Amino acid sequence: MNLRNVAIIAHVDHGKTTLVDQLFRQSGTFRDNQRIEERAMDSNDLEKERGITILAKCTSVDWEGTRINIVDTPGHADFGGEVERILSMVDGVILLVDSSEGAMPQTKFVTGKALALGLRPIVVVNKIDRPDERIQEVLDEVFDLFVSLDATDEQLDFPVLYASGRNGYANDDHSLREGTLAPLFNKIVEHVPAPSADPDGPFKFLVTLLDRDNFLGRILTGLVFSGSVKTNQQIHALDNDGNVVETGRASKIMTFRGLERVPTEEAQAGDIISLAGLTTATVSNTICDPSVSEPLHAQPIDPPTLSMRFAVNDSPMAGREGSKVTSRMIRDRLFREAESNVAIKVTEADDRDSYEVAGRGELQLGVLIETMRREGFELGISRPRVLFREEDGKKTEPYETVIIDVDEEYSGTVVEKMNIRKAEMTDMRPSGGGKTRITFSAPSRGMIGYHGEFLSDTRGTGIMNRLFEKYGPHKGNIEGRKNGVLISNGAGEANSYALGPLEERGILFVGHGEALYEGMIVGENAKPDDLEVNPMKAKQLTNFRASGGKDDAIRLTPPKKMTLEQAIAYIDDDEMVEVTPKSIRLRKRHLDPHERKKASRAKAAA
Repeated sequence: MNLRNVAIIAHVDHGKTTLVDQLFRQSGTFRDNQRIEERAMDSNDLEKERGITILAKCTSVDWEGTRINIVDTPGHADFGGEVERILSMVDGVILLVDSSEGAMPQTKFVTGKALALGLRPIVVVNKIDRPDERIQEVLDEVFDLFVSLDATDEQLDFPVLYASGRNGYANDDHSLREGTLAPLFNKIVEHVPAPSADPDGPFKFLVTLLDRDNFLGRILTGLVFSGSVKTNQQIHALDNDGNVVETGRASKIMTFRGLERVPTEEAQAGDIISLAGLTTATVSNTICDPSVSEPLHAQPIDPPTLSMRFAVNDSPMAGREGSKVTSRMIRDRLFREAESNVAIKVTEADDRDSYEVAGRGELQLGVLIETMRREGFELGISRPRVLFREEDGKKTEPYETVIIDVDEEYSGTVVEKMNIRKAEMTDMRPSGGGKTRITFSAPSRGMIGYHGEFLSDTRGTGIMNRLFEKYGPHKGNIEGRKNGVLISNGAGEANSYALGPLEERGILFVGHGEALYEGMIVGENAKPDDLEVNPMKAKQLTNFRASGGKDDAIRLTPPKKMTLEQAIAYIDDDEMVEVTPKSIRLRKRHLDPHERKKASRAKAAA
């Protein structure tokens, strides 16, 4: 079978999904007059808005008699749980690097995994039409990166193409600014080996991705390592230890054609397929002929490093905006997510009204919360906390490699702030254009909530990349938020007359006319203590007219409105974010002031 399986690796924003769009167009997968969305592979709403790839996707194009299966991998480390397994499905990788930014940390993460599996990369320097391109330096960086990742001589002898995904051309010569992507197709066919599958052996298939369909149930996607499978054939699933997980039939087999999954009667060794018919088999399981008892080797799944509490929204405004508010609905939705997203673990709390959701990072959990709120859920979300471990009787915590690109004038501030967060600087070097690249090894705990502050400190010009590094020794106490908050002491509507004087106390989060309840956070106190205030106090009306125009409308500074990520990063341990389809509110966990005092006394005693 003339077949090639290849994955595309790139850092966030280096143009991978745009390049795949052009591969579709030029291979004839889309008709010339067919209307398709830009960045067709980013099909999820959040992917389109954020411009990142969250879910790995498989696709397929035909080029001059060869079928090329292309897997688009997530570039962000929070979704790295998918990447390692995807690479076991392919026989080659295309490493896409930006002609100006060069090899970035997430590229390092995925490339390291690919090289360790013995895959030989094709390097594509993309966006060569950028005015600030530095093609030769970027190639040197890629070579240095491969050396540092212990690449073999064969892997270091990589072919290079120079491309502009947006304009749809790739060439061997970096001075050309025209053409088509034919050189890239040809390079894939000649450089990437055909799958080394065994067509005559018994059927074996390794599950790499998991999906749900309302009609077909669980859909398992992966590579057929040996043999072939026909519709309704008897199969069973084995776990990593060779135990039978379940037995069933292959009720539906699908292969990829462009962006579509197309049903087929039979699939052969070497192809990437999706299979339905089993109810409990999951990622890393081997689906095979009942005669097979030895499972295929599967990549272990990296452990979660961060967890948040998802609770039923119990605020006085609960149920006004969302349609899904009960703990049963939240439970079903979270367990459904954990079923298809193996990097997430869900456990039920003792109170039965909340769930501990553990994942790989703030972004991953933030995306889940945002998806749920768009589906009509109302939730109460706690502050993220890192997951500690015991190793040799000592407490350990997750560390991250943090790589920061920043203008030289802000580097001092960044180093100072990172020191406060118990981060250790491991490297600092100029990265060209007046910028400095600083590398830190930092406990994940210290990085929670820093991103917003980092953007303020660098006037929005800094770029921060984080990557799970290891579990290391516990770093002791890390200073949290310095300021207290302003808490509403009653329920009602905020009004300008009351908010005017409160502006002197700190920064307000609410504006005139907003509905408030007791225990809701309405602003940040300029001092370290929490302060209960009355933002609803109305002006006493008298029949005397004020002299000198004192009754003029009070002019308020616009309130500070937080995004979901900012709110989650801002709150303290005794606070929560109330998330509904239309609103994001901050509140104290205990709305009643007496309950709050009791809880703080209990915490102090503990």
